[in-house]
Amino acid sequence: MGWMRANKLKLNPNKTEMLLVGGPSAQMVDVRPVLDGVTLPLKEQVRSLGVLLDPLLSLEAQVASVAQNAFYQLRLVAQLRPYLSKEHLASVIHAMVTSRLDYCNALYVGLPMKTVRKLQLVQNAAARVLTGTKKFDHITPVLAQLHWLPICFRARFKVLVLTYKALNGIGPQYLMERLSRYVPTRSLRSTSKALLRVPTHKEARRSTTRSRAFSVVAPELWNALPDEIRLCYLFGASNK
Repeated sequence: MGWMRANKLKLNPNKTEMLLVGGPSAQMVDVRPVLDGVTLPLKEQVRSLGVLLDPLLSLEAQVASVAQNAFYQLRLVAQLRPYLSKEHLASVIHAMVTSRLDYCNALYVGLPMKTVRKLQLVQNAAARVLTGTKKFDHITPVLAQLHWLPICFRARFKVLVLTYKALNGIGPQYLMERLSRYVPTRSLRSTSKALLRVPTHKEARRSTTRSRAFSVVAPELWNALPDEIRLCYLFGASNK
């Protein structure tokens, strides 16, 4: 609120939603926030930048919504298949379907496979529409032929791109602040390998979402890259 007063902004109680993030114990707390004399009810879900958030940050509602909307668009796109070339059909699929799967997909890293599978089914269906693959044919070779990364790998790729940009000073400041270089207590060969420090369990306090936090996921994925790819960061940094 202090930041808003300093910038001469004011919240509208009629357009403000409140979400209490936490486990089952947090939901038992009787919290009734008041804004300008108006009591704001706690919501089970809120939408932020198009992403549905719930108290447990499970993203199940978000994934279900994306899958439903993407399938709807795919059914419409499938009707164009007789009239478009494969190249043009691919462009339409990327614009109407793949873009929905990729929006904020860095949030999907670390989600249970049963949740991510809903999005993977959409991508599989899109590949079948584009290539004319039958329903019960194996889809993995088709995705490889199209050079389409599966959903879980697309999400990891997005995190790594964000990590590279943050390390090179071309990413958001709030992401840069969550990354730090790994500095061993004594001289080791790993010192020159451009590794990142992984926060401890105490530093990443929310145990339920720790494995999905950017400050944890980004260093783990970055450190798992081959040395020659990681060292590109040092090369890019030296050319600034």
